[in-house]
Amino acid sequence: MSETKHTFCRICEASCGLVAEVEGGKIVDLSPNKGHIGTDGFACMKGLNQHKMYDSPDRLQYPLKRVGDRYERISWEQALSEIGAKVKGLRAVSPHAISMYVGTAAGFSLLHPVFAEGFMKGVGSRSMFSSSTQDCANRFASATEMYGFPFTQPVVDLDHVKYMLIVGTNPIVSKWTFLQVAHPGKRLKEVRKRGGRIVVVDPRETETAKVADAHQFIRPNTDVFFFLSFLHELFLQGGVDRERAQRYMTGLDDVERLAQAWPAEKTATLTGIEPAALKAIVADYIGAGASAIVTGTGLGMGKHGTLAQWIADVINAISGNLDRRGGVLLGEGMFDFAAYAKKEKLFDRVQRSRVGEFRALNGGFPGGILADEILKPGTEQIKALFVTGGNPLMTMPNAARLRKALGELELLVVTDIYLNETASLAHYVLPATSPLERADLPFVFPLFLGMQSRPYIAATDAVVEPTGEQRDEATLYTQLARACGVSLFGAKPLQWIMQLMIWGNAPWRRGKQPSLPIRLILDLILRSAKLGKFKDIIQQPQGLPWRGGPKPESYLGKRCVTDDGKVHLAPEMLMQQTARLETIFADESASYARGELRLISKRMHSTHNSWTQNIAELTNGEMGQTNYLYMHPEDAQAKGLGEKSVADIHSRTNTIRLPVKLLETLMPGTVAIPHGWGHQNAKGMRIASSLGGANVNLLAADGPDAVESVSGMAHLTGIPVRIEPASGPIDVGSWTGIKEERAA
Repeated sequence: MSETKHTFCRICEASCGLVAEVEGGKIVDLSPNKGHIGTDGFACMKGLNQHKMYDSPDRLQYPLKRVGDRYERISWEQALSEIGAKVKGLRAVSPHAISMYVGTAAGFSLLHPVFAEGFMKGVGSRSMFSSSTQDCANRFASATEMYGFPFTQPVVDLDHVKYMLIVGTNPIVSKWTFLQVAHPGKRLKEVRKRGGRIVVVDPRETETAKVADAHQFIRPNTDVFFFLSFLHELFLQGGVDRERAQRYMTGLDDVERLAQAWPAEKTATLTGIEPAALKAIVADYIGAGASAIVTGTGLGMGKHGTLAQWIADVINAISGNLDRRGGVLLGEGMFDFAAYAKKEKLFDRVQRSRVGEFRALNGGFPGGILADEILKPGTEQIKALFVTGGNPLMTMPNAARLRKALGELELLVVTDIYLNETASLAHYVLPATSPLERADLPFVFPLFLGMQSRPYIAATDAVVEPTGEQRDEATLYTQLARACGVSLFGAKPLQWIMQLMIWGNAPWRRGKQPSLPIRLILDLILRSAKLGKFKDIIQQPQGLPWRGGPKPESYLGKRCVTDDGKVHLAPEMLMQQTARLETIFADESASYARGELRLISKRMHSTHNSWTQNIAELTNGEMGQTNYLYMHPEDAQAKGLGEKSVADIHSRTNTIRLPVKLLETLMPGTVAIPHGWGHQNAKGMRIASSLGGANVNLLAADGPDAVESVSGMAHLTGIPVRIEPASGPIDVGSWTGIKEERAA
């Protein structure tokens, strides 16, 4: 018997409304919810095929323990007991020897990251790492210094913007960064239809550029100088709202002095953007009267992403477009999260890493130093690692070195749905529920911060029940805390309440795995914010309009949580970094003068990071059985390469081997490789591990000297590379494509 259920996707920020057809306890089809008020009846091919990922025969069903080279099924009781005993022993030496890596998948669940953080707080360890330092920590660092809160992230007013400059992001393929925007192609076309103008600045004529009014090439790693010259012209052309800046901001004179040194005529030799073109962009930005610079992960993954993001934010602020209709707005969530965080000192950057003395950002350290923290001897040397909602061997820089480091751990515990690359090295693998197997609310950005282009509130129940012994992460970390002899967030009353909830929920879960009453917890969250009851909201499958979302004139002078209540345009930490700009300019100029090619990432419609490679339907299109090295025809010809030739790609860190595809939409001197491929080391992903392709992050450097000093960002795009015809055939069984690597 078929049953129709409504839910929403939790793969990316868009959170598209979905309709599930369920037969025999399994989802047989997912389709867009055509009537959904927030997501416009849209869903991408990844979201519509996700149930095949969760129903895969590779899906983890039971806890596993590594015994030699094999994995054996064990009970939850054994897994929790043995993990707890090991943690107790290591914690007696130093709690900081126990670490956690929180991946992107965790972030799209409301409770998962909260309970994971609570477990580590209970352990008393500062050794937290997350995927944010691979994609967006530059934005958190800039926001912390400017606005006093990392999650203060201005978002474009899509319905009213008149001029949008898109730099370092490709929303047609990757959706928006942080902002919930479903059907981005349609929304961008709506901007143009009402007379708005869209300009894309990118080293590639992206899919987004094809629907924009104009596209401007820029060399990788030079965005900060483009923005500095933009700032220079903004002052020169009279585009600064000085009265607004002086009322609500500090540091205007400092950024004006900074900009004076960077005219367009100086930076053009490096960025590749002619002075006349840059000046015209600035004039259009000023003349529109309601403008926004929109950035994304491409900007942050570059070598100078924090400085670039800061200057972009300064431009939006001093031009009068911050907190203005049609400019960039700050969302309002279910409560004032920034004020609460300041009061409770949730994100104070006081902790320092053992390696490199990095300050914690959002409670975590750079992922790029994790291998060093494992390998460097000392009392606080990391001996245990919990990995939750992520696969660092596919996403972290210098993955080959990290793989060796993970092999040195005394305890590696991975919570996932697959025996992926990282899990294939684990001592214990714990099976998690899928997003469609648990009740949920929207994740933190729309719910707590109101980052929605069309504000609404939604809730979902579990669409199907787990088929094995999978447990949700909130329950799992509550039970792990108990097994390790600690309390969530170090609070014994809270730990007892959660444990009593699990016991009290047991009569309603006969024949099922133990679980917290997730619906009750979500209901309490909604009621505490006076948003209604979970059972009522779940009856509104099209979404329910609510008070949240971005609103003009709601932030400046009202909600900024810096000590003086003003936006800091020239924070000390970032101003100190500007002393390096001349050196950076000279180094980047010298690199380009040597003719070094620069490697950027390339998003694909059919795959999402490394998540969806185990779905056959998503790897049988343009990509086929591998990722490619994309080259401009001129660059390929200069290297003696053609379509489907095989090339060796060398960085200072490693070498990978891939077939070549010619791409005229790349800026000459720039090459591109899609990430998320190279699953040959995964023991439990039959489709993904049978594909070819190389892990492009093997080319990125790690270590304290390789990550960006303010944000801890890894340098994953704009990497200097040397390319030549391959010295041998591709080995499809190696994550480098080179035979010698297979045994590594």
